[in-house]
Amino acid sequence: MAAKDYRYVVLGGGVAAGYAARAFVEKGLGKGELAIISEESVAPYERPALSKGFLMGNPPARLPGFHTCVGSGGERLSPEWYTEHGIDLLLSKTVTQVDPATKTLKLVSGETVQYDKLFVATGSSAVTFSDLGFSGADYRGIYCLRNIQDAQKLYDAIQAHKGKEAVVIGGGYIGMEVAAALVQNQVSCTMVFPEAHMMERLFTPEIAQFYEDFYRRQGVKILKGPSCKSFVGNENGHVTGVVLTNGTELKSELVVVGIGAKPNTKLLEPFLKMEQRGFLVNGQLQTSDSNIFAIGDVATFPLKMYDNRLARVEHVGNARQMAMHAVDVVFGSQKAYDYLPFFYSRVFDKSWKFYGDTPKDATCLVFGEMNPKLFAVWVRTNGQVVGTFTESATPEEEKKIERIARERPTVDISKLKACHTAEEGLNFFS
Repeated sequence: MAAKDYRYVVLGGGVAAGYAARAFVEKGLGKGELAIISEESVAPYERPALSKGFLMGNPPARLPGFHTCVGSGGERLSPEWYTEHGIDLLLSKTVTQVDPATKTLKLVSGETVQYDKLFVATGSSAVTFSDLGFSGADYRGIYCLRNIQDAQKLYDAIQAHKGKEAVVIGGGYIGMEVAAALVQNQVSCTMVFPEAHMMERLFTPEIAQFYEDFYRRQGVKILKGPSCKSFVGNENGHVTGVVLTNGTELKSELVVVGIGAKPNTKLLEPFLKMEQRGFLVNGQLQTSDSNIFAIGDVATFPLKMYDNRLARVEHVGNARQMAMHAVDVVFGSQKAYDYLPFFYSRVFDKSWKFYGDTPKDATCLVFGEMNPKLFAVWVRTNGQVVGTFTESATPEEEKKIERIARERPTVDISKLKACHTAEEGLNFFS
């Protein structure tokens, strides 16, 4: 079987693939030069929609409505768009072997694909309790959320479960967003997580308290401290409950697991330098093999604005920006990737955004009480602002906190502490 030969190949069909494709076309890509190889059966789409509009929209979001690149306000790249621009979408394809020496990818079908430049954008997979060897983890009725097939199964389960009880395991992004979707679909929900508070990696205890109180007012029950020990089920192989480490059993036939993600790096680990569970890249996003770029969740890169400290960021904003930057490099740019860390979420009628860093030597100052607005900054002892956070901000205010986080001004902490409301805190910065 003759190998298909491409100038550029993107391995992975997620968000990064779509944004890379658009960037290639904008640079004047020739027809037949680019292939995207994806295990998924659909063209690249905006993954954040799965835990938001897909589960709780009215009407719910469905493809083709959220193909990339609508997440950044750009043109929607339908499957036809790829055809029109001469890009081969190799969907439902699994790569089983990569040979960097011959620049060859082998597919499970036996086909081979050759490349000149390879972009590894394989993303992450959900960590499951089956991975961890927990008893009963394979019962039906236990769901994770990572791709559109997961989302459809979970949506159908939610619709069939109205008026009943569900359990969400995890207090991070997926836990918070799925819990919101459940109660908005008339499913009672208990969140279980071992950490001291929601979104422990980002929220301070004070910020988390605002959201936990809000969630409780929406009817979400929260159990902090215990973690999952095992699952129980019936003779038909369907889950009926979750057993916690404190001995409590929560009865439920619908369980959603959001306990983290693992980068999909296995194929290329033998060939590329690794750091922080990702492929180590330079400022141009090249791996230890200069013909292979890594973008998105699988890339560990130097944060230029933080003295080139290494980081691996699992976030859609980073995937988009990395994809476009890597294409710029292929077309001659020598600029180093300059990423400002950014996280956001939308739940119920709330919408928060964070920019910057939260180093251990910084103190978080919070202004307002989330009724509805909140503003927070992370400030070092010398007065340097390194991180910013808002809830329910205007578009202008969101641009402002992004600018503050990038410029990292030094302020008089005593004067800043004199502010009380979110508006006063925001207006402190000119």
